[in-house]
Amino acid sequence: MDELRQKYLGAIADAADEPALEELRLQAVGKKGEVSLKMRELGRMTPEERQEMGPKLNALKDEINSALAAKKAALADAALNERLRAEWLDVTLPGRPRRQGTIHPVSQVTDEITAIFADMGFSVAEGPQIESDWFNFDALNIPPEHPARQEHDTFFMSRAEGDHRPPHVLRTHTSPVQIRAMQETGAPIRVIAPGRVYRCDYDQTHTPMFHQVEGLAIGRDISMANLKWVLEEFCRAFFEVEGVELRFRASHFPFTEPSAEVDIRCSWADGSLKIGEGDDWMEILGSGMVHPKVLSAAGVDPSQWQGFAFGIGIDRLAMLKYGIPDLRAFFDSDLRWLRHYGFSALDVPTLQGGLSA
Repeated sequence: MDELRQKYLGAIADAADEPALEELRLQAVGKKGEVSLKMRELGRMTPEERQEMGPKLNALKDEINSALAAKKAALADAALNERLRAEWLDVTLPGRPRRQGTIHPVSQVTDEITAIFADMGFSVAEGPQIESDWFNFDALNIPPEHPARQEHDTFFMSRAEGDHRPPHVLRTHTSPVQIRAMQETGAPIRVIAPGRVYRCDYDQTHTPMFHQVEGLAIGRDISMANLKWVLEEFCRAFFEVEGVELRFRASHFPFTEPSAEVDIRCSWADGSLKIGEGDDWMEILGSGMVHPKVLSAAGVDPSQWQGFAFGIGIDRLAMLKYGIPDLRAFFDSDLRWLRHYGFSALDVPTLQGGLSA
């Protein structure tokens, strides 16, 4: 018994690592270990011999198990100390600074757009997001049978029974702001109207709430040539590409006549979009000369004044410039997503108010 104690207690004390310790455990107290085999011999002993040997074997087993546990803890402590020496870190040093605040891509792009048009003499006009049916449709020469006025495309405000006020909607575009601006200031006028708009749609490139900026310029002699120059200058500045080429395609919008869809020359190389080069064209906005009926609805005499209007999706512009594939990501992502696309805290005041950080 003493020989077994000395043999295993000494071997446990000299064990160099946990695998060696586990091997000793199996040799001593495992199912086929020496101490375990001796305990099986108790069944063949006389009662007097069992009474003497049983307590001794149990005490030996407990002593070996205790030595194994102590040695295992000592090895773990030694391994931790070695790791701490190898991975030493002075926790008293100040941490690396990392700004937590960040401007949202839609806010940043809105600021970029506003600054570009401000350089061309456009001021910012605002209006309510809940609009009357008249401002959102009628004043813009959109007839009652137009698809945009149907429930599948427009959010209509509910009315209690007996409430006969004119219909109100969540505005489907920022064009009503143009009507309000002309009613307030008359002509000449040069404004942009950025803001939230709402439509019943949801997929990779559509969301129920999104952002638009619409532009309006009214004067005595404003023409489509002026519209073309403004849009080309905007695209050059926004996409930071000098060689911008736009293509105007005849189209139809109720609030402009003539109307044109505007495409920009681009190319797709290795899955990335390049603006201003290549053989492809991509539609980016709608535009045209303001319809005389729209001018009349806003209190501007169409026989004396004329001008152009255009509408651009702010979210789409952000997707194009910064390579963001899914419009829905603007509304359900966190700071890690923003940093992935290069948006971090800014140290300069923004048009959204104050420091963005």
